[in-house]
Amino acid sequence: MKITLVCVALALFASAQSSNMPGRDTDWDRFVDQFFADYFRLNPTQGTAAGFHEYDSSLEDYSRKGVGEQIAFANKYLSRLKAFQTKNWPLERRQDFQLVQNSLNSSLLQLETIRDWQKNPDYYSSNLSQSVYGIMSRQFAPPEKRLESLIAREQKLPAALMAGKQNLKNPPRVFTEVTLEQLPGIIGFFDHDVPSAFTSVKDARLLSEFRNSNAAVVKALRDYQRYLHDKLLPASGGDFRVGTETYRKKLLYDEMVDQPLEALLKIGYDDLHRNQEWFRRTAHEIDPNRSPEQILVDMQKDHPNPDKLLQAVRDQLEGIRRFIVDQHIVTLPSTQLPIVQETPPFARALSSASMDTPGPYENIAKEAYFNVTLPEGSWPKDKIESFMGGFNRETIITTSIHEVFPGHYTQFLWLPAAPSKVRKLLGCGTNGEGWAHYAEQMMLDEGLGAGDPRLRLGQLQDALLRDARFIVGISMHTGSMSLDDAIAFFQKEGYQPESIARMEAKRGTSDPTYLVYTLGKLQILKLREDYKQARGAAFSLQDFHDRFLKEGYPPIKMVREALLGESAGVD
Repeated sequence: MKITLVCVALALFASAQSSNMPGRDTDWDRFVDQFFADYFRLNPTQGTAAGFHEYDSSLEDYSRKGVGEQIAFANKYLSRLKAFQTKNWPLERRQDFQLVQNSLNSSLLQLETIRDWQKNPDYYSSNLSQSVYGIMSRQFAPPEKRLESLIAREQKLPAALMAGKQNLKNPPRVFTEVTLEQLPGIIGFFDHDVPSAFTSVKDARLLSEFRNSNAAVVKALRDYQRYLHDKLLPASGGDFRVGTETYRKKLLYDEMVDQPLEALLKIGYDDLHRNQEWFRRTAHEIDPNRSPEQILVDMQKDHPNPDKLLQAVRDQLEGIRRFIVDQHIVTLPSTQLPIVQETPPFARALSSASMDTPGPYENIAKEAYFNVTLPEGSWPKDKIESFMGGFNRETIITTSIHEVFPGHYTQFLWLPAAPSKVRKLLGCGTNGEGWAHYAEQMMLDEGLGAGDPRLRLGQLQDALLRDARFIVGISMHTGSMSLDDAIAFFQKEGYQPESIARMEAKRGTSDPTYLVYTLGKLQILKLREDYKQARGAAFSLQDFHDRFLKEGYPPIKMVREALLGESAGVD
């Protein structure tokens, strides 16, 4: 679902400072350093996530005044960018300039037009949970020092939740419902998980301060939950759709994709139909006497018990890593495996699996977490079974490829080789998610699983899920598909069980451009083919993958320019 939380947030905001002699490399370097320093002062949670711990005791200003400061900040630095004369800059610098400019425009689009701060109650409760989780989850400092920072942040959380009550106006009902779905887990997170992370601390003063700050957060969250249920939910009649023009701008600023939405929809449907046909052929190979739907139902029954799911995921990782090394798929900068754990409570409602990696400037706490969502014990039996159908044994393998080897985790391991500070901290979904989704198909194409048709069927089911996201995201947000239509589409056309279909459709209401998975994969496949033709006999898959990952995770258009020359920038 993400590359890292810092990457998602940094794609929305950026800043910079010009100098007296703009245009020289040294001036741009100073500009970039000030850009991130100023950004992290306004967004300290992202500073912590990136590995800059001077911000650990601070918290974002969630008030309307704080929103205004973010808007003024983006406008000021967009203006300062105009002072630079970039015509004669080398390609890498011009691309960095474009990344900063695009992220500023994306920030303003989010703050002024999409307005999650006004429309989405989860913007407050989940983001605040992440502010605390980033301090408790990694051992970047002694526990006493981290607890001091956590207390300082927690003391500011009740005011942030109060700001949420003041800012929220007529949110879409589905946004309020999803927030209420997540809040019990978030409250439990503060009630149990946060205290258990600091049991080694013996300082009586610190522990007393922590009990007070944590109790105040739990009380504020319960008050927020009651407010949402009693007052906001009945008043939640807003429209989640961003609209055609905003959707177009978001794709342009975030992904440098400027194709008409009608053309993109055709691309999505074409890929959906190709994968459906491939799915049918593969199912016929497994059993010609049964329908693809019957075979899929049987596959979905072949899953571990919920209490064995995390271990089943762990068991796949070493074998996949060894295949990559033996087959020269891509260089792995480290042999360290990520930690497989249950998804934190604040991210469970809309994610079945995700990768949480340390920031690119984290020098001490190098833990990376492969988050897997488990079904709730309180769910009825049929809902648990439906949910676990999404973790059948074949899909576990493709999920592990996507999240770890050679997907998100591998891309994170390559991040130190990115050519600039901007490239380490700014990126996009068509690259990060596109790469991970591309890896699912590529690994099987290269022989993982020795041609097992069941494994291919699992990979294709995941591909159909991403195709459905592609079509649903555009269709819902431009008005041609309702939420109920989207749920049915995921089931009928994406071949997903009902519980997954419902989760995915709800996610699409607040994640409009989750077409980035398929769109990015298709862009990478096209780039690989063009690179292969350009290199001729000198082409190797490992060389292509290494060169791709070395660029960081900018829009694929920029990677094309770097690998094939500027004239190849349009794909």
